Amino acid sequence: MKLNESIAVSTANVLLVPYDRRHVPTYHAWMEDPAIQEATASERLTLDEEYENQESWRVSHDKLTFIVCQPLAPVATAAATTVVVAGSADAPDTMVGDVNLFVYPYDDDDDSQSEGGEKAEPLYVVGEIDIMIAESRNRGRGVGRAAVLAFLNYVSRNLESILHEFGCDSGDAIEAKQQQQQQQQSTPRLKVLMAKINEGNAKSIALFRSLGFEQEGQVNYFGELKLVLRDLDKAISAIAPEGYVELSYARETQETLATP
Repeated sequence: MKLNESIAVSTANVLLVPYDRRHVPTYHAWMEDPAIQEATASERLTLDEEYENQESWRVSHDKLTFIVCQPLAPVATAAATTVVVAGSADAPDTMVGDVNLFVYPYDDDDDSQSEGGEKAEPLYVVGEIDIMIAESRNRGRGVGRAAVLAFLNYVSRNLESILHEFGCDSGDAIEAKQQQQQQQQSTPRLKVLMAKINEGNAKSIALFRSLGFEQEGQVNYFGELKLVLRDLDKAISAIAPEGYVELSYARETQETLATP
């Protein structure tokens, strides 16, 4: 999405920055790991293909991505920093993983029938969240939970803009008839947030449950559990991250610098 292309999210425990071209070599190195490919259901790509992906994700109407980095140094946060300088606070040695939101139309047979019996285009959407902490040395330290918590806060604070960008796109995810219906009525509305997690990934399951997600249904054909969060604002109010602030992400040198 374009929404976050110039925004960084800082908390006491993590820094989120938009996925930029400068991050691709490190991201590509992560994705060379067969274990990560399997965990993320991803195919091995060339470096050029990874650059193409990054460019397409930036303009995609249905994919919101941040790179997870180590938190800003206390001296930076204490100085009321307003700008994160690209390539400094998010240098390769500070990068930890990524966190994503995939938005797509909500589809439920019981809820999507028109009065005439025909399937009506959905006014609601699903937001699917996934988190990857790339290197084992960074796992089990609460980084993933801090990243998801910061990300949920960003989604909550910017939900209307996220849904607006999704709804204004003319791509395949929303057909022309549905776009017309949305223009006449309202911006798409979030039905539920969801995470699909391999049933054997006990740590990820525990992470999402600690943030208020609840299991829905049983393990699917692919061995995944579906965890859902239906009241985002309620969850956020109960567990707000310490020091949350949205900062400018500057791709050129600014007077105010933020370094880890």
